[in-house]
Amino acid sequence: MGSSLSDSTNREDLHSAIAAFDTKPGSPGKKSDGREKIRLFLMRINWLAFVIPLLSITAGLAAWQFLTESQTQFILDFSNIPTPVNVFHSFRDAVVTTVFWRDIYWSMYRILVAFAFGSVLGVTAGVAMGYSNILKLVIAPYIEILRPIPAIAWVPMAILIWPTTEESIIFITFLGAVFPIVLNTWDGVRRVPNELVKAARSLGANRVNVLFHVVIPYAVPNITVGMALGMGSAWFALLAGEMISGRFGIGYFTWEAYQLIQYGNIIVGMLCIGVLSSISTGSIYYLKNKLVPWAE
Repeated sequence: MGSSLSDSTNREDLHSAIAAFDTKPGSPGKKSDGREKIRLFLMRINWLAFVIPLLSITAGLAAWQFLTESQTQFILDFSNIPTPVNVFHSFRDAVVTTVFWRDIYWSMYRILVAFAFGSVLGVTAGVAMGYSNILKLVIAPYIEILRPIPAIAWVPMAILIWPTTEESIIFITFLGAVFPIVLNTWDGVRRVPNELVKAARSLGANRVNVLFHVVIPYAVPNITVGMALGMGSAWFALLAGEMISGRFGIGYFTWEAYQLIQYGNIIVGMLCIGVLSSISTGSIYYLKNKLVPWAE
């Protein structure tokens, strides 16, 4: 009896030792666990999210290369359009100059200043319109009259009412940003369920508390969507201002390239505009996901 008990104990100790050996760093068991984790990680990656856009861009570049090299003239004239290789060479030559980065800096500076003012005023006006019928009657007529006016139509007036060209460009960019923010904020505030407001009032909250603790948090998803749309509109307005009355900026860079018949730099400017706009808009959506993750 004692001998069998001792044998059983020895076998258990042996199994424990083997298990401990297998889990030591660098042991085959540890390596197997690492390979399993890598395999599971690779399985979780959505390869289609990378492969399909990559194939789409490759196909677009191939079509661009074919149409420009063959100088196709069917509906559209591609005989004067530079090839992707020529555009790459133009980009390579531009990025080593201080003029290019100076233009990037001025465009980003104007966007940030105009968008900051547009966000503050747009959110304030949108909340006021959605939360007060009287303020809506006061503000809404201005929004509906001024909103359809394109940014380029504001250029002569902006030059007249602002003392410097720089301020007029920022003003035009501000107009491009503010209206989408106002409208989406207004819509977000109007969508707040009355049940939430009544529940807060029944718990003793006054109108100010309801505004900051119920209405605005509920409207944040709409506000961020409006800010993203406003950012895109701000870039459109900025380029109109820079092309007509600017001396610096990526819009001026693009327009100057056209005047100097530097067709490669025209496309470089256009692509820079697209990339910068996408990055700035994506940053807003990233902040939205951090602020209101439940909205996804």
